Amino acid sequence: MERPGALGLGACPGLRVGCGRFHRAGLSFDNLASFGVTRSKRQPRIARIARVFALLLVLYLMLRWFEHRQVYQPYRCMEANGSEPGRPFEDVYFQTADGLKLNGWFFPADEVSPRKQLVYLLCHGNAGNISHRLDHCMALLETGAGVFLFDYRGYGRSEGRPGEEGTYLDAQAAHQWLRQKGFAATDIIALGESLGGGVASELALREPLGGLILQSTYTSVPDVGAELFPWLPVRWLGTIQYDTHSKLPRIRVPVLVIHSRDDGLIGFHHAEKNFAAANQPKTFWEIAGGHNEFLENDRARYVDGLNRFLAMLEDRRATAKTGNHG
Repeated sequence: MERPGALGLGACPGLRVGCGRFHRAGLSFDNLASFGVTRSKRQPRIARIARVFALLLVLYLMLRWFEHRQVYQPYRCMEANGSEPGRPFEDVYFQTADGLKLNGWFFPADEVSPRKQLVYLLCHGNAGNISHRLDHCMALLETGAGVFLFDYRGYGRSEGRPGEEGTYLDAQAAHQWLRQKGFAATDIIALGESLGGGVASELALREPLGGLILQSTYTSVPDVGAELFPWLPVRWLGTIQYDTHSKLPRIRVPVLVIHSRDDGLIGFHHAEKNFAAANQPKTFWEIAGGHNEFLENDRARYVDGLNRFLAMLEDRRATAKTGNHG
């Protein structure tokens, strides 16, 4: 027997059941319409958020590119050959701990030099390559010590792409090459020119050295970057540090700081702060000329400062030997 009213909707017996399902789910036709409107409002908002995120990502990538381009300015083409000065040299290749092949030039000291056991490990600046440093090498050789200069990864004929940790590994590999060449660790003097000062100071923490020379060097890359680009949030967004100043209190070898008051790229105050942070024994040597004109303006004074530093190292060694024998 049929229940009264069971088919009260006539031709649509399933509609009541269907509507019952909507109600049981907490939905109604009004709710569905409201949901559709809310969803249509959310979509433009999500699109706006996505556009803002994409813009921020592009700006971030541009800042990373800009930072890298300012810090590293490698040049692949070799514009000179190590044989041009007309003295003995070796064109060498050596490998870093992470498997890259680097190129360097080794200029031995004169055989008759009383300082032939000493060698400068030259960590050059951020632009060009070793072929642009021949005149600098010749000035260093005037002090009677040998010179080994090398190209960081991505520079000259060295493999790879430059980066902060990568340049540290490059300097360590160059140091290892000199050790294998027969130089005692205490006879290796790291000379960091401009950007190379940050590399050389890190090397002084990672490997034993006889001395450290910071030439025209900054306290840190963010410090000099904030001065050169005051309209950019360099300190907040910079990822390349080369924090020379913070490393100096931990360095326990003699330090020579060389700088010019006429340096328009890295201010003289950077050298003063670095010198104040360094441990004794330390020497400050003021030179003349712009950031890259130290040889053109007063080559003799530059070489004199190096000679005085080497003489101090020799005196310390002589004193140490006398004390040991005593």
